[in-house]
Amino acid sequence: MKQIEGINDFVVKFANVNGSGSASANELFAKAVLRMGVPVSPRNIFPSNIQGLPTWYEVRINEKGYQGRRGGVDLMVAMNPQTWAADLAEIEPGGYLLYDSTRPRGPAELRDDITVIGMPLTEICNAVYSDPRQRQLFKNIMYVGALSVLLGIEHQAIEGLLAEQFKGKEKLIAANVQALNLGRDFATEHLKHPLPIQVRRADAVGQRIFIEGNEAAGLGAVYGGATVCAWYPITPSTSVAEAFMKYCAKFRVDSEGRHNYAIVQGEDELASIGMVVGAGWNGARAFTATSGPGVSLMTEFLGLAYFAEIPVTLINVQRGGPSTGMPTRTQQADILACAYASHGDTKHVLLFPEDPKECFEHAAAALDLADRLQTPVFVMTDLDIGMNQRLCEPLAWDDRRDYDRGKVMSADDLEHKDFGRYKDVDGDGIPWRTLPGTHPTKGSYFTRGTTRNAYAVYSERGPDYIYNVERLLKKFATAATLVPQPVLRPAAKRTRLGVIYYGSTSPAMQEALDVLAGQGIHLDALRLRAFPFPDSVRQFIAEHDRVFVVEQNRDAQLRSLLVNELEIDPAKLQKVLHFDGTPITARFITQAITQHVLAAAVAPVETKV
Repeated sequence: MKQIEGINDFVVKFANVNGSGSASANELFAKAVLRMGVPVSPRNIFPSNIQGLPTWYEVRINEKGYQGRRGGVDLMVAMNPQTWAADLAEIEPGGYLLYDSTRPRGPAELRDDITVIGMPLTEICNAVYSDPRQRQLFKNIMYVGALSVLLGIEHQAIEGLLAEQFKGKEKLIAANVQALNLGRDFATEHLKHPLPIQVRRADAVGQRIFIEGNEAAGLGAVYGGATVCAWYPITPSTSVAEAFMKYCAKFRVDSEGRHNYAIVQGEDELASIGMVVGAGWNGARAFTATSGPGVSLMTEFLGLAYFAEIPVTLINVQRGGPSTGMPTRTQQADILACAYASHGDTKHVLLFPEDPKECFEHAAAALDLADRLQTPVFVMTDLDIGMNQRLCEPLAWDDRRDYDRGKVMSADDLEHKDFGRYKDVDGDGIPWRTLPGTHPTKGSYFTRGTTRNAYAVYSERGPDYIYNVERLLKKFATAATLVPQPVLRPAAKRTRLGVIYYGSTSPAMQEALDVLAGQGIHLDALRLRAFPFPDSVRQFIAEHDRVFVVEQNRDAQLRSLLVNELEIDPAKLQKVLHFDGTPITARFITQAITQHVLAAAVAPVETKV
């Protein structure tokens, strides 16, 4: 049997039971590798319950820095008897299985094309610990200790992390180090080591930071000037509001101890979005964080904010749907629901961050865009970005940056200018507005969710209605020039094949492009960062014979949006769809595009200049 070999390039997956305390131990493993200067990309795949169901934690170790899921598992740490068969099946031929051999497995339960490593974890724990909870918790730390021997992870890195985690709690540090050493000692004495897959100290992390997307988005909202957050808890967005709360307590308390912010947990999503709309009308920068079911409940208020032209920011951390769907799985399945949220002719601005750094940047940008455009703006992140730690460039902020409050009339403006709340003065579709209390007699208006004329006077006249809805379309066209622009990654060779992708597909897509190029399939790649689509998107599609659209939903929602908004021939856009709730892998993208290219008999074409 040929064993898998690799230095700083393999995948480890942990199969555990939810509520067993495994998550912190598995994260300890990932961070220890990171401390050795080797990039890691962990993903926590957990069930929507508190305890008892299967959970997995996958760690990709890759010195080149690929952050997407590769696909396949090189080493499985199988600690859940319920999922034994499925976990065993995931291991690549030539891979490795580490399991609790207190209950030995017979040949019929194993595979002859992998290396099986048994360690009697339960037996060791029972001999050392009498408390049932300690037996469970320290069993996890014990296998981390064993892995440090098998894979060459420096024990100083792990012990340093334990010291930081339990700072000031010397007894906990000592207890965890004891469990770690129990695992190390057993592996040293009884297991063949090291394995052919190894971690070796490198210098491939640089200045990058390790942070979750939700944490970064919450901080971005603070830096972007948000002072109001109204929300209702929902997986996987809750930690956005919690991060905002944490950072407001640090950065939005003045010298006299006054809190210059308001955070309200509403009784439901309707109440929450209602508060945000009211705050936006009053001139505060306000946002809510939610997921798909919450957006469904918010649509009536979103229609009001769109038609009455009120700044609103929503951070939508997408999950599997419809209905309750898969609350703890990831998808990009709210694209159409958010783009056209509410009844009638409605269109909303969507931003698509690819990593925590862009979650930070887009959260701040959304608040500017909402004010500038006087409309709802969505930040379309998802569970994969939001609830998993990622390596990304340090978050940066220019202190000279001014908030873009858009077209707001002052008291002096109202004295000398004609004010029509819904009047297009500048030809960009965006009217001027006033903030309540600006002038004692002028500029006051009722915000109308009904038809009106340019001066906000109620009207059911057809021409007045047409004027408003066509002006809103003009404003939407202006938005296309203001949103974050697409990022082009041209192929190394001229090609008539293209690919469009966005958001959390980005890390796997970047790797897939390199793999495909190595196979002779070259694609120009365009990463979308926002809707409405700038003109460069239409141009990119026009310049290619076939364009693959890679996304994580069943119904090709981004492709539908491209066809509908840009009036593209659907036959030109080839679907590449992944929607089982797990993050898309580089292997999936590579195989799907290769199959499409071969099936269509489209060889890699190099255009002669």
